[in-house]
Amino acid sequence: METFAPDAPTRVAYRQARAAGATRHRDIAQSLGISEGELIAAHVQPDAAADGLVATRLWGPWPGLVATLETVGDVMALTRNEHCVHEKTGTYRHASAEGPAGREVGLVLGTEIDLRLFYSQWQHGFAVTETGERGLQRSLQFFDAGGNAMHKVFTRSGTDLAAWSRLIERYLAVNQEAELDLRAAAPAAAEKPDAEVDTAAFHEQWASLRDTHHFHGLLRRHGLTRTQALRLAQPRFAQRVDVGAAHEVLQAAAAQGLPIMVFVGNPGAIQIHTGPVKRVMRMGPWLNVMDPGFNLHLREDRISAAWVVRKPTTDGLVTSLELFDDKGLAVAQMFGERKPGRPELGAWRRLAEGLVSDGQWQAQPDGCPTC
Repeated sequence: METFAPDAPTRVAYRQARAAGATRHRDIAQSLGISEGELIAAHVQPDAAADGLVATRLWGPWPGLVATLETVGDVMALTRNEHCVHEKTGTYRHASAEGPAGREVGLVLGTEIDLRLFYSQWQHGFAVTETGERGLQRSLQFFDAGGNAMHKVFTRSGTDLAAWSRLIERYLAVNQEAELDLRAAAPAAAEKPDAEVDTAAFHEQWASLRDTHHFHGLLRRHGLTRTQALRLAQPRFAQRVDVGAAHEVLQAAAAQGLPIMVFVGNPGAIQIHTGPVKRVMRMGPWLNVMDPGFNLHLREDRISAAWVVRKPTTDGLVTSLELFDDKGLAVAQMFGERKPGRPELGAWRRLAEGLVSDGQWQAQPDGCPTC
């Protein structure tokens, strides 16, 4: 573990970057060779208001803080990874958490804001105010032990600011030092050789799945990374498709008025949009959805692999489009809108099937795959 001790040059460099037009904290931090959490922590100082950015340390328990967010009303929830940003506006409702203290797994099951939260990754939290071209912006920002952003919450015009202030006061940390204790992430486990995988058992257990949530257990049982599992899967369950498939899916869903689900996550949070998408556009390398209440920003040029994946459930096959970067890390997943107890939408399945090259996939009338 090492301690980041901010100095004046960090804040000066922040001011200079802002003056030059840089707006994203992540980009500014990268240009300085530090993490985003370190950049925020550098502004936990009495005179930080002069920089236009002030950070106040928060302390947990994080599940309680997230549950308290319901009292502030409408906000914008933001979850991102290196290549994709997912933004949803709504209220944090029906928050819950299970597990030992400090390692809880949390849920937020609001109509608009739908989250899976892994609190073992939440090491640092801050309340942030920033003055810029768009006026005063208020947020809560949570980082892992390496200073990587896990989840953020921003006020909106409908936010109850008095309740927001009470929440910050309730979870205010005693320690308001600017230093940040950092711990490097454990290196990713090396992918095991294909020859060591019991592919027959793996194929049999995939075919026997009855719930999409059991897929992670299947990977863990066989010691597989997700991309290795897709590569070794039977063609009836996983097929590689063009890396531009996300654009095709979003455009088609918008044209058809087809409700979909879009998952974006990192080690500390998964955020889900369920519903239609309408305004899909490309801006440079970014593929965007710019709808009221939902924004998605996806770096298409960072997608190295795209797969159509099918998992058996008690409700029939569930089909997804899964996107990965060149390190095999998940960037985003897309499904048709569905609820437990209901089969997936036929229009979604046809859209996903259309991504697969001719001859790779053939569907029976009942949707059962054959190879």
